[in-house]
Amino acid sequence: MPTPTAEITLTTSATLGLVAIASGEQYAAAHQALENAGFTRVTSGVHVSSPADDQAVRSTSGALMHQAHEHGVTVTPSRRPYLGDIGTEIASRLPGTWSATLEVYSHPVWQEDLWPALWEGGEMFRALAEHRIPFASVLKNGVSTTLLLIERPGHRDGYLIGALTEHEKEDVRRDPSTPRTMVLPADPALAAHTITSTFLPGLRRALHERYLNSVVHALGRIREEHQTLMAIKESGRFSDGVPLRYAGMVDGFERDFADIAWISFARVLEHAPALLSRCRPAATAWPEDAGALSRLRGALADSQDAWTQWNDLRNELYSIPATLSRHEWSQVRGQLGLTALPAIETWLADSEAFERQTRAAAPGSPAARSGPRPRLLTARPVRPPNSPAPAARR
Repeated sequence: MPTPTAEITLTTSATLGLVAIASGEQYAAAHQALENAGFTRVTSGVHVSSPADDQAVRSTSGALMHQAHEHGVTVTPSRRPYLGDIGTEIASRLPGTWSATLEVYSHPVWQEDLWPALWEGGEMFRALAEHRIPFASVLKNGVSTTLLLIERPGHRDGYLIGALTEHEKEDVRRDPSTPRTMVLPADPALAAHTITSTFLPGLRRALHERYLNSVVHALGRIREEHQTLMAIKESGRFSDGVPLRYAGMVDGFERDFADIAWISFARVLEHAPALLSRCRPAATAWPEDAGALSRLRGALADSQDAWTQWNDLRNELYSIPATLSRHEWSQVRGQLGLTALPAIETWLADSEAFERQTRAAAPGSPAARSGPRPRLLTARPVRPPNSPAPAARR
């Protein structure tokens, strides 16, 4: 069995002085060594010391090396500047309002907390799978965009930038819409320029494709269930050909359809407004789609009360420990689905025009450039009750 490790990465900060980051299975021993050497732990989880001059630096470093030896801790000086400073400097150069927060994953298993949120199937995916990542900088803007910045493993300089998301996603290695990590230069100004000019536009395109695919797949599921319901109603038989025992059974099938349809239509209500806002039929080869898009917008407006009711209910149950039973949730969804049924049918009828126009409106396309630039991300509703929360990062 491998010997449990305790490590300290020692770097420098223009504002904090010496910065030490403890990691390893026995990271508590590293914490103790740092405290004994006169370092102070700050909110981000790193330890800092601000020697007054070079002599004080040597004295502090000597004390740390002594304490590290006493506690069986390995000290590794880093050639890189403190990542917390780099993240803050990059964030200050990005368009809009961004913040940067250093996160420390002292125990090796803690970096696994990143997996549920990681929306990336390239080099950063491999870095988390194959290397120890004891710390990272998380960059956020005011519209729910979250980026992950790490030092590039196996290289003396440079960084990796990737995307984080709280939305459910497909296998990031197989989903073609998954954005890929970018390698950033060591200089923060050049790194920020790369993010602004290349990574964020690519992320906008990836989000557009992902939301479009989510709506298209949701409508496909509704259409399949709707066709099954219509076949049963027209034939008076189950899908396997067995006759219905009595006509009233159709009412039950309609309620079941409304329940299932609402689950999928909620995805449409969540993502379609932003997608429709980007569509410019006059700038495409199908200007006649304008009428269909107008009907779809009207259907969304007609469903707004149901959407608000759904989110209010989820907000209420997410904020208190009460929950509804499975049957009660089914009844709620079924009623909302029946209320939204005319809107659902409109979306089924005009879905081809929607997909055609939305694909033409992908960020960077002529149709998209003909209108105002959309926000990077729209606000997201709260997670529904009983859905698993992503593991908290420590």
